[in-house]
Amino acid sequence: MTTKAYGAHAGDQPLQAMDIQRRAPGASDVQIDIAFCGVCHSDLHTVRSEWGGTKYPCVPGHEIVGHVSAVGDGVTRFNVGDRVGVGCMVGSCRHCDACGEGLEQYCENGFVGTYNGATDDVPGHTLGGYSQRIVVDENFVLQIRHPEAQLAAVAPLLCAGITTWSPLRHWQAGPGKKVGIVGIGGLGHMGIKLAHAMGAHVVAFTTSAGKRDDAKALGADEVVVSRNAEEMQAHAGSFDFILNTVAASHDLDAFIRLLKRDGTMCLVGVPAQPHPSPNIGQLIFGRRAIAGSLIGGIAETQEMLDFCAEHGIVSDIEMIPVQQIDDAYERMLKSDVKYRFVIDNASLTG
Repeated sequence: MTTKAYGAHAGDQPLQAMDIQRRAPGASDVQIDIAFCGVCHSDLHTVRSEWGGTKYPCVPGHEIVGHVSAVGDGVTRFNVGDRVGVGCMVGSCRHCDACGEGLEQYCENGFVGTYNGATDDVPGHTLGGYSQRIVVDENFVLQIRHPEAQLAAVAPLLCAGITTWSPLRHWQAGPGKKVGIVGIGGLGHMGIKLAHAMGAHVVAFTTSAGKRDDAKALGADEVVVSRNAEEMQAHAGSFDFILNTVAASHDLDAFIRLLKRDGTMCLVGVPAQPHPSPNIGQLIFGRRAIAGSLIGGIAETQEMLDFCAEHGIVSDIEMIPVQQIDDAYERMLKSDVKYRFVIDNASLTG
């Protein structure tokens, strides 16, 4: 079926309206009419081929929320009208050790991305959520239990939410734990909200003193300006876990020294240029660790969505029509958004 979408035909061209083809639902497929789609830095990098390997036409978008409009004959978990979401994956091998453990994001044969992933569908690669509808295997569709009125603000949970939830859960953030969140942006603001709701003592790190009040409003118990040496020194050796969401190259040592013995700093941002090499002595003498984490598996993402629904957690968003996407990309590069753009997909017909 023909579907209206917004995408790019080349990395040096602006996004534009286009018609794309979606397959008819197979036996295990769910067809979703997309209501809203969050805007992620990955969209920009892929559209502009800044990571290389982009297949065109490119229709980005992997923070998808909407309503089921059709289901295949074999679908058992979803019904027409259900509120649902689709995140960064629409497929995986389903038989490797990682997939068997519900960790599809680490599929040993490579998961299928919601856009720019290999598929048998026309045009040979997946096309994402800047579109009217999408057809996805039911095993990669998620139930949304938030009220309808919150649906747009749920969209970024499908990437920013799970990217921060997964490491917070893995390293057991909760009561009695002191957790740092580095960066107060699309990822960081979700990290603060989630760590606070999980019961941890949350310290937000920012380079801007002007963000203190914002961080406190998001749920931070304390706010540290990372450029202030005295404020940083006051927290030396005191953190169980630090979630570093900053995607720009920076000095990791400043945060490593804040970890307790056996503390871990987890990185979830990939900088364009490598971080300066850390002081290995700080790791060795404190048995500290630097780790990384990638989104989350389907079961874990559903767990996160249910937790957020129970606690009334959504992303702070700015809604835009799809025609403003290139301007939104430029603003995103300047961190000029609090804290995530979301596309109103009804604008595709405008």
